[in-house]
Amino acid sequence: MTPEFDVIVIGGGHAGSEAASAAARLGARVLVLTANLETIGQMSCNPAIGGIAKGTVVREIDAFGGVMSRAADRSTIQFRMLNRSKGPAVWAPRAQCDRVLYRRAVRSILEEYPTVVFHQAMAGALILENGRACGVQTLDGRRIGAKSVILTAGTFLRGRIHMGTTTRIPAGRAGDPPAVDIAEQLESLGLTVGRFKTGTPPRIDGRSVNYSVLDRQDGEHPEYRFSCFEDAPRPEQRPCWLTWAGSDVKAIITNHLQESALYGGAISSRGPRYCPSVEDKIVKFPNAERHQE
Repeated sequence: MTPEFDVIVIGGGHAGSEAASAAARLGARVLVLTANLETIGQMSCNPAIGGIAKGTVVREIDAFGGVMSRAADRSTIQFRMLNRSKGPAVWAPRAQCDRVLYRRAVRSILEEYPTVVFHQAMAGALILENGRACGVQTLDGRRIGAKSVILTAGTFLRGRIHMGTTTRIPAGRAGDPPAVDIAEQLESLGLTVGRFKTGTPPRIDGRSVNYSVLDRQDGEHPEYRFSCFEDAPRPEQRPCWLTWAGSDVKAIITNHLQESALYGGAISSRGPRYCPSVEDKIVKFPNAERHQE
């Protein structure tokens, strides 16, 4: 198959954006293939960039000329250096980002590369010749050739959303369809296809919150930047507000634990250590008087 591009990147999230940027910096002709052009660089769950260990990774990505550090600097609405009460070896930079500004920043950075092209479509299958990927066929039937294909579909690969023990929705994330066809192809090729589990809290309307009973937490070091390549201006800085799940909330969760997808039998996989559902905190740390939310 005649290649139209040097590289096709399937997916436009964190990994896909970095892959497209890295290939473009090498002069490659790159196609970013994604189901929705409006969600390139989408922060699906956590609006924070950095933290323990991850803060180091972000700066390492920046050292290689990556996207995340610059996008974070352009969209930071609060910065804090974590673990200040401990030694400098474990200090951790963390930026809270505006999710809309971050997404716009990623798209803007990728558009600066003249060899990057965007196409909105779902990848249906890898085109294989002599045991190697030489292109992608989309669900609408288009066949696009490339010298190499990078798959960064993330949670979209046969993804599923659980709400309680009875509701299961095929989805890459809320509102977006999963990538089922290409996951099934990978499995048919003998590759192992699994799922990561994570817990996402509900989104609430900030206008419904009584901030007078919450603890205000302001940012610090407003001039800190993850990127050493540019000095992006800061958006308006905002405080965070801390609240706690105390004994009343713990009692409600404990009494309804079997209605949880995680403890009611709907999910059997183990999730990442530092992204637990609130019921996971209650079960694993039963002696804690309260849990920060």
